[in-house]
Amino acid sequence: MDAKVSPPPGSVAAADTRPAPLPVTFHVNGTAHALKVEPWVTLLDLLRDRLGLTGTKKGCDHGQCGACTVLVEGQRINSCLTLAVMQNRRHITTIEGLADGDLLHPLQRAFVTHDALQCGYCTPGQICSAVGLIAEGQARSVDDVRELMSGNICRCGAYPQILDAVCEVALEPKP
Repeated sequence: MDAKVSPPPGSVAAADTRPAPLPVTFHVNGTAHALKVEPWVTLLDLLRDRLGLTGTKKGCDHGQCGACTVLVEGQRINSCLTLAVMQNRRHITTIEGLADGDLLHPLQRAFVTHDALQCGYCTPGQICSAVGLIAEGQARSVDDVRELMSGNICRCGAYPQILDAVCEVALEPKP
């Protein structure tokens, strides 16, 4: 069995070759944050572990479930697949930033109305994804919404209620 050998006393140990943390600035939910971040930290881990915004969920950590969906400059992304340093100087919105004080975002209200929550684990990503798809302007039918939301998985099977909630907001006539 190989034992780990320590450098002899008085010798110079091998230098730490890991990259130093990098300075970054983010605007998250309207608040500026100046941080130093290791280059390998994902946006998801920064949001949850450094900023305490735990509404964004870590599901698969491979970009397949959508639980980590947030908005970056209004575009929906899987925060587990992007490094935090890649989002330097960007505006990020998480589920915590959608409401205006006690006034819920229309999608949040629709999820409550349609009981589209079930366990709630996928809900933040579902709502952020829906906000993004509405902003994209491609949802013109129920089938469009279904396809555009296909990257978000609900393991409880609340798809009918989620679809109803998203369609209520996405397909409502615009004034």
